[in-house]
Amino acid sequence: MSNLIIIESPFKIPTIKKALGSGYDVVASVGHVRDLPKSKLGVDIEHGFAPQYIDIKGKEAVIKDIKKLVKKSDKVYLATDPDREGEAISWHLAQLLGLDMNEKNRVTFNEITKTGVTEGIKSPRTIDIDLVNAQQARRILDRIVGYKLSPFLWKKVRRGLSAGRVQSVAVRMVCDREEEIRKFVSKEYWSVDAKLTAPSSKKQFAAKLTTVDGEKVEIPDKESADKILQRLEGAEFKVTGVKKSVHRKSPSAPFTTSTLQQEASRRLGFQSRRTMKAAQELYEGIEVGELGAVGLITYMRTDSLRISDEAKAAAKTYIENRYGKEYLPDKPRNYVTKKNAQDAHEAIRPTMIDQTPDKVKNSLTTDQYKMYKLIWERFIASQMAVSLLDTVSVDINANGCGFKTSGYSVKFDGFTVLYEESKDEESEDANVLPEIKKNDVLKAKSLAGNQHFTQPPARYTEATLIKAFEENGIARPSTYATTISTILARSYVEREGKQIKPTALGEVTNQLMLDNFSKIVDIKFTAKMESDLDDVEVGKKSWVDILSEFYKEFDQTLETAEENMSGKRVKIPDEATDEVCEVCGRPMVIKIGRYGKFLACSGFPECTNTKRIVTETGGKCPYCGKRVLLKKSKKGRKYYGCEDNPNCSFMTWDVPTDKICPNCGSTLFQKGGKSGMLICHKQGCGYERQLSDEG
Repeated sequence: MSNLIIIESPFKIPTIKKALGSGYDVVASVGHVRDLPKSKLGVDIEHGFAPQYIDIKGKEAVIKDIKKLVKKSDKVYLATDPDREGEAISWHLAQLLGLDMNEKNRVTFNEITKTGVTEGIKSPRTIDIDLVNAQQARRILDRIVGYKLSPFLWKKVRRGLSAGRVQSVAVRMVCDREEEIRKFVSKEYWSVDAKLTAPSSKKQFAAKLTTVDGEKVEIPDKESADKILQRLEGAEFKVTGVKKSVHRKSPSAPFTTSTLQQEASRRLGFQSRRTMKAAQELYEGIEVGELGAVGLITYMRTDSLRISDEAKAAAKTYIENRYGKEYLPDKPRNYVTKKNAQDAHEAIRPTMIDQTPDKVKNSLTTDQYKMYKLIWERFIASQMAVSLLDTVSVDINANGCGFKTSGYSVKFDGFTVLYEESKDEESEDANVLPEIKKNDVLKAKSLAGNQHFTQPPARYTEATLIKAFEENGIARPSTYATTISTILARSYVEREGKQIKPTALGEVTNQLMLDNFSKIVDIKFTAKMESDLDDVEVGKKSWVDILSEFYKEFDQTLETAEENMSGKRVKIPDEATDEVCEVCGRPMVIKIGRYGKFLACSGFPECTNTKRIVTETGGKCPYCGKRVLLKKSKKGRKYYGCEDNPNCSFMTWDVPTDKICPNCGSTLFQKGGKSGMLICHKQGCGYERQLSDEG
């Protein structure tokens, strides 16, 4: 008996072969094998939005090899990924290979382990046409929007631009936040803060003024603050109330795709694409010592919080053996999945609890290890006991002025012994207070009025933008990384440190979309469309009906926009710089082209001088002494090189520092992270030292 299993990724082949043993051949489709043509719309709008699929260029050899193996096989299993895209790939393969659509030949693996694979093979089913239609509907809808809108943007803004159903909304969200920041009017306010000591201790703690004569206080200016400070001169600070309680802090749920991307951004500084790459590799299978090829985590595209009973039992055993019974909750934890979530898979968790991060570290790349450690610790912590904090809140009165302070101490660390979730904005640490009793008279060590200003909302980071996508129901977790990568690649937005802000091109394009295609960039409309597409997935709605309803209005809107914008073109404003054109002496400006930003003479078209934008590092080239510049490779990876390239060949991945080599006086470069090395690249010098040796 010859069985053929067709999967998506070739990296899974060793793991699946090992799990099933002899009698099974495994081949990979390497993703989709059929798609809409690139050269035309490929959708017959007049006849029920029928898609015109063709074999993907470059996949001829893959398709030929799969067909050969199918002919030799008695049984074919379609084992593509367990999601909409995977279901659609299986459907395309079935059609391409002439398989019976009513045959139970579709299998899914939630985890690439011996148990996960063998259990999956035991439960074949027919292809879920509702899942396929949900994928088709999204693909066709996105093709219509992109294919019809992009040429409009080419004519009205610049060639090479693209529009998309989700990316356009993402750009709008970033632009809206920037507009909020611009319009924000900062207001001055003051606080009155005291540094106090208790009779039981000389250690100072902080208290903040909250009321005056029993009324909540607002201090608008220095004059008001000074009046309160005068009133407090010589006043007795007496404790009027002490409230003690125990605060129970529960662990965070195990990861979904969205929360994994957010936490990896906050904690590891990973961009979402980097996160998903490392997670995909951990799911597909890693060679781990005596275990051989094995998948270390469950499927990483999920918005479910469900956990199998077997995984809970394994976590319980590990926690009890490692930390003791007191670190177990009273009963196993269950987390409630959001109402609109797809519950096809478990939350993201390790497949083998006993394979701790330290055990498998030597088998993993740095990114894989960091990702596995994050997932493993988050899951184990999610099954642990709560953390208990002894909290105290103290009310203090001084001549009718009410002050408050609070503090805590850890009574029982619980899950925090292993893991605590990062926050987008870290709050100030509470006081660790000395023993304070009611009627205690406290000593004021200092009193001060402090000036503050209200702050505008922060720009989005990748973590907070993904969180906003999720909260607003924009797109689905599996597409977040692609959406952010696309709007960055198209230069609609750019990174400034960890923050994401719109470019001039992004703002111009967004305004054009708002003026002419308000529904396409409407957050609520996009969320409703996502919800309708989810209904297709569970068989509640017809994908053709959804597309028909959308297209009727969209086509009319596009026609109206063409009429309103006839003969008009939108100018992208240039960004002024201090640089002077060496050809004609006029100022240089920053423009955005197809390949990103560049410097151009403001005297264009009379002067056509252009230059690359360079970022100075302050370092000097160890070969020729000229400037070392921050550069980017074709794949977007940052590196450092001499400004005189190609005449000078110096380049390095190591970061230039402001430190000088004590041997030869050249710039020192930092290799590795905080625990790395400072090294000199001057030929023949060889100086290096550990960063840990720094004073």
